[in-house]
Amino acid sequence: MDRSDKGYRGDAAQFFVAGELCRRGVVAVVTMGNSPNTDILCSNAQGNRFVHVQVKTFVPGNRNCSVGPKSERDYGEGFVWVLAGIPLPASSSPFQYYVIPAADIASNVRECFRLWAETPGRNGQRHQAETNTVRAIFLPPRVNANGWSLEQYSNRWDIIGAKLGLTLPPNTAPAADV
Repeated sequence: MDRSDKGYRGDAAQFFVAGELCRRGVVAVVTMGNSPNTDILCSNAQGNRFVHVQVKTFVPGNRNCSVGPKSERDYGEGFVWVLAGIPLPASSSPFQYYVIPAADIASNVRECFRLWAETPGRNGQRHQAETNTVRAIFLPPRVNANGWSLEQYSNRWDIIGAKLGLTLPPNTAPAADV
């Protein structure tokens, strides 16, 4: 069975995110699917502080990034999500990264999904929230149903740094096109 472009892009995103962390002095190891809630395990150089990173991929220019129901769960202070905008190979679009604490993802995705479930569909029908396994987070410049915007998380590598006891600049230039 051939893998989809989406599968390759997802794998690539994990390596691009790990690369961004490594170039900032973070020890970052891609788990290669061997951990259900951790795509990248990060630590400081001393190995006494850890952060678990869950990566979700989108194509820059898309309206949203899809995440699953597990995004509604707050995994704790040591967990962070990175929504990674990985351009298509022929694209000249820049890479985009949104670094978001798990608590922020959980509370906002939960609230947005609740609002969606309570709002009638286009023809007045009830949404089937019980069977829906997709959660969508709107990407800037769009704002989510509860008013939540991802703008504040753009290139916020300092969020991971703070959890590791490191000072990382928040808004350095994205990785160069390869």
